[in-house]
Amino acid sequence: MGIMTLTVLVPDDEGMTVLAEVPRVLPVRYQWGEPVPPEASKAEVLIPGKHPPGEQLWRTLPNLKLIQLLSAGAEDWVGKVPDGVLLSTCRGAHGGSTAEWVVAALLSIYRKLDVFAAAQREGRWERQTAETLQGKRVLIVGAGDLGRHLRRRLEPFDARCTMVGMTAREGVHGVRDLPGLLELHDVVVLMVPLTSRTRGMADAEFLARMRDGAVLVNVSRGAVVDTGALVAELTTGRLRAALDVTDPEPPPPGHPLWTAPGLLLTPHVGGAVRGVRGRSYAVAAAEIARYAGGELPDNLVHGEY
Repeated sequence: MGIMTLTVLVPDDEGMTVLAEVPRVLPVRYQWGEPVPPEASKAEVLIPGKHPPGEQLWRTLPNLKLIQLLSAGAEDWVGKVPDGVLLSTCRGAHGGSTAEWVVAALLSIYRKLDVFAAAQREGRWERQTAETLQGKRVLIVGAGDLGRHLRRRLEPFDARCTMVGMTAREGVHGVRDLPGLLELHDVVVLMVPLTSRTRGMADAEFLARMRDGAVLVNVSRGAVVDTGALVAELTTGRLRAALDVTDPEPPPPGHPLWTAPGLLLTPHVGGAVRGVRGRSYAVAAAEIARYAGGELPDNLVHGEY
């Protein structure tokens, strides 16, 4: 009996190069948004574009068994995949760059880099005493790949990290412990997937439990935070925040987030670094190799995540 070859639809040339090196895999180039090539009738794996396609594409892929995303988040795809088709994320590709963004944001806030940049533009040499990341207690909500990357980068700064996951396990608190933990930490970092359990997690009650002067950092999805409640806290000056994601995203002209005091705001660029496509395809190739070898991918989505 010959070895079966797995046909994989790939949306770009970089992916074609990477997948060509995977044993038992035949990569086939297609253009997202255009009719798929004739080989699509044999395709068992699809590496899609950013957003779920319409029903027309699914009808052209009668043998589809697996959708392999290049993103870590799957919220746009849950409930939109044909019955019986597996969905796998690219968890593991973006943790380092996202954690790096969090460190950069905290250092900028604590060392007043925005204040000194403004003074530079105005030609003022004005010394100020700043805060330090040393000794800060950081609550990392999300104990997966992103959270582990962040802890590894923060601890060399002598920050003290506490991990929180959806369920408790050794070294990780469960979300039920959050009310008692929030008031004990200087920084709260949200690194959770967007699900029905996490939507609106950081609401008015959550924020009110944070200690005065604490910093909320959100690198998950904008809807994890109640924007109105956060703006209210920022307006009083009681809390500070760093957001790489917002709700709505992007904020429309005139939205309070544009002018909220104590807020560092970036346009969803935590993972937007050179080389990210290569790292994404390295994870995708490993997932597809497992599937081609008769195993289930490690990053399969179960339920909402």
